[in-house]
Amino acid sequence: MPRRHWATVVMTLGITVTVLDASMSNVALPAISASLGIPASQAVWVVLAYSLTVVGCMLPLAALAERVGFQLMFGVGMSIFLLTSLSSALSSTMTQLVVSRVGQGLGAAMLMCLFGGIVRNIYPLSRLSAGIGLNAFVVGIMAVLGPTLGALMLQWFTWPAIFLVNIPLGLVTFLGLRTLPDIPRRSGPFDWTACALSAALFALALFGLETVGRDLALAGLCLGVAAVIAWILLRRSWGQPAPVVPVDLLRIRSIGYAVAASAFFFAAQMAAFVALPFYFKTVYGASYALVGLYLGTWAIGGALMAPLSAYVAGRFPVAVLCALGAIVMMLGLSGVLLAPQGNVLAWLLVSMFLGGIGFGFFQTPNNRAMLGGTPRHRSGAAGGMQATTRVFGQGVGTACVGVAFQLSTAHGAAFGVGVAALFALAALTVNVVRHFDPTPDARF
Repeated sequence: MPRRHWATVVMTLGITVTVLDASMSNVALPAISASLGIPASQAVWVVLAYSLTVVGCMLPLAALAERVGFQLMFGVGMSIFLLTSLSSALSSTMTQLVVSRVGQGLGAAMLMCLFGGIVRNIYPLSRLSAGIGLNAFVVGIMAVLGPTLGALMLQWFTWPAIFLVNIPLGLVTFLGLRTLPDIPRRSGPFDWTACALSAALFALALFGLETVGRDLALAGLCLGVAAVIAWILLRRSWGQPAPVVPVDLLRIRSIGYAVAASAFFFAAQMAAFVALPFYFKTVYGASYALVGLYLGTWAIGGALMAPLSAYVAGRFPVAVLCALGAIVMMLGLSGVLLAPQGNVLAWLLVSMFLGGIGFGFFQTPNNRAMLGGTPRHRSGAAGGMQATTRVFGQGVGTACVGVAFQLSTAHGAAFGVGVAALFALAALTVNVVRHFDPTPDARF
């Protein structure tokens, strides 16, 4: 028990620095653009370089972690993350900053691919929901604090402080590094070719989706190449006992359903968070402070729902719980679109709170199905698959909102919120199918 507590502290600090970095760096983009004298279109690469690196590296690094161990991977990942955070803070050119952000993405991927596997090995199955719920609560709180803390730091200091704040928190994790769980390590040759193909697949797919609204030909080329790579990788991995891309786990129907539902649901969440600020500004003329209040209400609803979600996750069918979460999130998004004329502050706050409740209620049961249905010796791969699904789904949601803005300048924000609701409907559909699937391994 004492070791479990210390390992939980180390993991929580790892989650904290990665979530804070991602949320605060978005807030700093205007300041970075002005300081380095670059247009906003180039400043976006501060975020894009990080995201592409994370989504491309997580599955290969998760497979590598099963061979080198969680402690070594966490220590190396945190070291890279902190050193490149310092490099980002000291950057004087856009090139140096983007290279540093790629390094931060690599370090963050080495950490993020472990979180699911660490939870699977810290807690017994009877308490797995509590561990997943704690992670969801920490992510929700940091998602609220990140933009606020970033804005305050930019008010008092210059933008490099955004990256320096990671360093003291990350250094503390080394004190408890040895408390992280030991897992049976895999032996045998490592499939470096599959690693390269996997990284290229997800990076090209995400870049292609994010380019659809700007350059349709380039987007089509990237997505076409990604499809070919996916076919090659599937054929290569199908017969392997522990492939880099865990198709062996996806053949377990409960895990396959959880992955599909997670991808759609995180696409809905990110589509909502990209489109809603524009919607509140254009339709209601909301101030930035009010927009922050609306988004914060969503995050608070998700964080508050995490403990209840953990409590019921092992007591009711996962498909029913996830379907309920998707329905509540759809109600919240629909409430935003159907708000009556006049004083809408209370209506919108309630609608956003419902969206957050639905999102928070969905995560723990679905992640429990994904991680709990995985054999312990494949927990590293399951953690990487969980994180990759989340980041890739968020990238898909972002790209689809970009297409919505391309279709209509006047109504693009409303279309974007509608896209989020459609993704939530897709997640609901997956869970309805999961609930009525008679296959024995369809339920966890």
